[in-house]
Amino acid sequence: MIKFGVVVFPGSNCDRDVAYVMRDLLGQPTRMVWHEETEIADLDVIVIPGGFSYGDYLRCGAIARFSPVMQATIRHAEQGKLVLGICNGFQVLTEVGLLPGALVRNRDLHFICDRVSLKVERTDLAWTQAYQPQQVITLPIAHGEGCYYADPDTLASLENNRQILFRYCAPTGDWGEADNPNGSLHNIAGICNRQGNVLGMMPHPERAADPTLGNTDGGGLFKGLLKAIALSSP
Repeated sequence: MIKFGVVVFPGSNCDRDVAYVMRDLLGQPTRMVWHEETEIADLDVIVIPGGFSYGDYLRCGAIARFSPVMQATIRHAEQGKLVLGICNGFQVLTEVGLLPGALVRNRDLHFICDRVSLKVERTDLAWTQAYQPQQVITLPIAHGEGCYYADPDTLASLENNRQILFRYCAPTGDWGEADNPNGSLHNIAGICNRQGNVLGMMPHPERAADPTLGNTDGGGLFKGLLKAIALSSP
């Protein structure tokens, strides 16, 4: 069994959604981790869910970065353990320095709630091994500050090191400005660190994991993750 921890900040609103997928759909032990906790050594995967941590005061994720649980999460990641940040969780991961770049206001300066096509750019990591190379999947998005920004050197590094895992695209897999919902540079929807154990993404895979909802494209991420961990376990 894989032990999951779902971080809960004041203002989190997607934490139960993630827990439902891991605990009820996939049958894995899952516990909610309050933002003041620091003892997470028993957990295999830490998930920082979407929502509005601390009300998004100052800017998204700016206060959450100082929470005790995030200091513990940094140590968790440094040990090579897995960390997933979804939407607001992605914003928190950039604020705390586990991922490069920043998430800023959407190009058109309004909140977007929609379903988008994503190209899976690589499938040799635990996060994406259940997908096919260059597969196009559909996931929901819901954010006001989802525009990924980084300086040219960082963008070049992300491309060269194959750290871009998900890219906004057309249903055909082609991508350009017309297929970009929020203005993210290079159509970036999700990136990992160089080691590949930390993933941040703006789309919500947990909202496309239950067959009852008619879309299980997001479920592949979680199922592939379970298989990868199981295969790597002694």
